[in-house]
Amino acid sequence: MRGVLMTLSETSDVKANRLSSADYADNFSDIHPPLTPHEALVEADRCYFCYDAPCMTACPTSIDIPMFIRKIQAANPVGSAKTIFEENIMGGMCARVCPTETLCEEACVREIAEGKPVKIGLLQRYATDTFMEREQPHPFARAASTGKKVAVIGAGPAGLSCAHRLASLGHDVVVYEAREKAGGLNEYGIASYKTTNDFAQDEVDFILQIGGISIENGKALGRDVTLDQLTADFDAVFLGLGLPGVNALGLEGEDAAGVVDAVDFIGVLRQAEDLSQLEIGRRVVVIGGGMTAIDAAMQSKLLGAEDVTVVYRRGQEYMNASLYEQELAQTHGVVIRHWLMPSSLNVSGGVLTGITLEKTELDTGGKLVGTGELVTLDADQVFKAIGQTPDAGPLAGGSIELEKGRIRVGDGRRTSHPKVWAGGDCIAGGEDLTVVSVEDGKTAAESIHKALMA
Repeated sequence: MRGVLMTLSETSDVKANRLSSADYADNFSDIHPPLTPHEALVEADRCYFCYDAPCMTACPTSIDIPMFIRKIQAANPVGSAKTIFEENIMGGMCARVCPTETLCEEACVREIAEGKPVKIGLLQRYATDTFMEREQPHPFARAASTGKKVAVIGAGPAGLSCAHRLASLGHDVVVYEAREKAGGLNEYGIASYKTTNDFAQDEVDFILQIGGISIENGKALGRDVTLDQLTADFDAVFLGLGLPGVNALGLEGEDAAGVVDAVDFIGVLRQAEDLSQLEIGRRVVVIGGGMTAIDAAMQSKLLGAEDVTVVYRRGQEYMNASLYEQELAQTHGVVIRHWLMPSSLNVSGGVLTGITLEKTELDTGGKLVGTGELVTLDADQVFKAIGQTPDAGPLAGGSIELEKGRIRVGDGRRTSHPKVWAGGDCIAGGEDLTVVSVEDGKTAAESIHKALMA
């Protein structure tokens, strides 16, 4: 019925210490416990070691999956890890956060035949964790020095992947990172229960063992260094800027207490030393349909929120978050509602009390339209997770062609500037996946090396 307004009582309840210390520890423990050596051997035995393996084709970094699993089967997890690192130096993190259910495991022959794929992600974690826990010598040695210097902007997955491959090829690399820690998305943007025990920093330390890489933290492009300066001082530059901005709802009251950027929320949670000190609402609404929305919703629930609802303007089939991640959130009590878009924020005395949403549908032309029917949800907090935006400001005057605000790249991730390459989600067509960013960095590094050695 059009124009109907359904309203619940308006309250506000945001506080810390909702749970016991034991509950916090349990809720934010590793959501996917690692395989034991015996479990890894049993799982490795399930692999058919396919010729022209579809799982390998589905991997953005082209890891030789049958080979690394065969080495686990042969009780050689260290050798297995080396096979993984040859194509993906961040194989440990990707084993934790990759949506394997829509990549390698979805393509697995056993998934197609039985609906039960080989647990490739967990096997990859078993191998890489074994390697790193045994404090093995770094698996790669640097080539002879080329005398060339490359600047990398951003110490996220794309930047670190690029830096490592360049260093292994004999180039000296300086990484400029705006934040106080390296790691980018892996350090600040991934749900805490997916990567525990400061693994992101352990992986950064592992990558730097190659040598030839220095990181300068607190150095932002456009503020502390300029692109013109870098192209003059270095032989090449790689841009792994990420997406620093967050889309706004565009509603009155968006600056009210209780309206929060989901990206900032996840970043604060990731850096918190004491989870009990983090304030969370009793009733939380998350706007969005991607992984950031699901991560924010899940972590709200784990922090003690009683009612957590994700609202998305289209149907489930349009959500960017994988079905697996959606179902995981739902098993933890998160409610996902579709075909709803924000209409107004309900604010009293500068404090959020709820959000009104309009029901949506597709018209005959397939365009999303509002129906006029309104639904109001009480909310102590509303998290905005409706996409991140690029910032082209630091690139001004640098002769870098853009496409819808993102950096346009060609073969080898080379930009319109002859000395500049780019990768990760800052490029046109870039994806918000660690594994894709790693591949971008690796591809750009190979292209930079070819150009510098020509």
